[in-house]
Amino acid sequence: MAEKEMMGLEDLLKHGLKDMYYAESKIQKALPKMIKAAEDPDLEAALEQHLEETNDQIARLEEAFELMGEKAKAEKCDAMDGILTEGDKLLKDFGGTPAGDAAIIFSCQAVEHYEIARYGSLRAYASLLGMDEVAEILDGILSQEEAADEKLSDIAESSANPAAAGGMDDEDDDEDDDDDQA
Repeated sequence: MAEKEMMGLEDLLKHGLKDMYYAESKIQKALPKMIKAAEDPDLEAALEQHLEETNDQIARLEEAFELMGEKAKAEKCDAMDGILTEGDKLLKDFGGTPAGDAAIIFSCQAVEHYEIARYGSLRAYASLLGMDEVAEILDGILSQEEAADEKLSDIAESSANPAAAGGMDDEDDDEDDDDDQA
């Protein structure tokens, strides 16, 4: 019991960094399968860019560990495992269908939202603890995750979701064509 009483915010920060180090490694392994399954060229490019960012984020997490005098170590993240397992199932169920790209985005945004929540908290902890360099690293990663989420939303709204809905944008274009012919 005495050991539990000694746990503080810095311990939670270290735990969170280990959690995210594990999560980023799992994401790094999952992204190539999603890239291969993506049919929309913009989605494929966004996922490829995020894979590069994920590789960089792993290195930056290692830097954060080093700044804290810790060795980079992963701790199993059941939440990320669950999100990625669900994403894999969705890819099996919807891959190769008109809803395939929407399913990829659906899965990727679950990952992004988890990362945004975690990196936001970890950044706040580091900042409160006066670990400004660590907070800066986490803020940079958080910004990348938010940008990736925004890009996925843009692709979903502009192409993937309408394609999954049966080409609703094409129907709108056909109606406009009818108006032009009248």
